[in-house]
Amino acid sequence: MIFWQLFLTFLKIGAFTFGGGYAMIALIQGEVVTERHWVSAQEFTDLVAVSQMTPGPIGINTATYTGYVATLNAGYATPWAILGAVIASLAVIVVPVVLTLVVCRFLSQYRNNKGGQYLLRLLRLVVVGLIASAALCLMTVENFGSPADNKTQFVFSLLLCLVAFALSMTNPQVKQPVVQRLTSPIGLLVIGGVMGLLFFR
Repeated sequence: MIFWQLFLTFLKIGAFTFGGGYAMIALIQGEVVTERHWVSAQEFTDLVAVSQMTPGPIGINTATYTGYVATLNAGYATPWAILGAVIASLAVIVVPVVLTLVVCRFLSQYRNNKGGQYLLRLLRLVVVGLIASAALCLMTVENFGSPADNKTQFVFSLLLCLVAFALSMTNPQVKQPVVQRLTSPIGLLVIGGVMGLLFFR
């Protein structure tokens, strides 16, 4: 049954995700697109885009929308799809909430412990790897196009990505308030959306 599978899948994703929502994206894609084929690569790309634009943590948003679409794709009606979204959302936060409570309980005791500090350093490296993996997972034909199909679209998408990355990296050093707003994540999303609308229409 799709609901039990959703619960177990997102429980596992929540248990092995370190580094927040962006690190979770790669795991979700591996499970729901590659392994179980609940959603297509194009649908997952759209889900991630919607998750970024809506309020709330991107990992939970992605789980919510994925649960909804996966249930619809399995042939269930909309009310059941809403239940699938709720199940996926709750499952993905169960283990992190429990671990957070446990870590908060013992962190103050072992903050200066050498073993604890070593473990935290290792986890930081894992987090960087998972976030990099999420970025690579989104570098797909669905996002960038293909130079074989449309070279202009591919070059435009690549340049837009590189410019957005460069502007986001320079934002903290910029002093002008107007420029800061334009190079903030929200400003870059708006600019990217307008440019994409004008170019790809």
